[in-house]
Amino acid sequence: MIHPLESLAQLFEYPGETYIDRCRAAGGGAFADALGRMPVTEIQELFTSTFDWNPATSLDLGWHLYGEQYARGEFLVKMREEMRRYGVPETSELPDHMTNVLRVVARMDPETAQKFVREYVAPAVAKLVAALDQKQSPFAMLMRAVRNTLPVRVAIPELKVELPVLVGED
Repeated sequence: MIHPLESLAQLFEYPGETYIDRCRAAGGGAFADALGRMPVTEIQELFTSTFDWNPATSLDLGWHLYGEQYARGEFLVKMREEMRRYGVPETSELPDHMTNVLRVVARMDPETAQKFVREYVAPAVAKLVAALDQKQSPFAMLMRAVRNTLPVRVAIPELKVELPVLVGED
């Protein structure tokens, strides 16, 4: 039987023609319904604009943990080692991409997974849930499913909404 995190991991891969079917098979019926009858090209556009063009919703978890700090590079190296250890094949995505991280966690023993998720995965996923909720993205449902499937959860942070400063005439 496939681990639920493995099933969820495939839903964070770039959508193709079978994306809606994969969502339903992974238990994401409500998410599939939210996408309605969107053509695959619109789903692809939504996926790209959500995850590739906005750093706040990037699927590279190291970004949410470390930003551009040197520690992110160390995390990438650690993830590559974990991928090798647990037999997760490399893809065109960075090692800290959600798809890779979820597959690694799915293959860890429960104690190791709890420690790893507590330190790295749960904080990043909580930030992603908050950012996707703020954008009112249908992908928030998928991210909440990830959060609810992880062995450890952390609180979802409240995002600060910064209003633009309007320059008026004096």
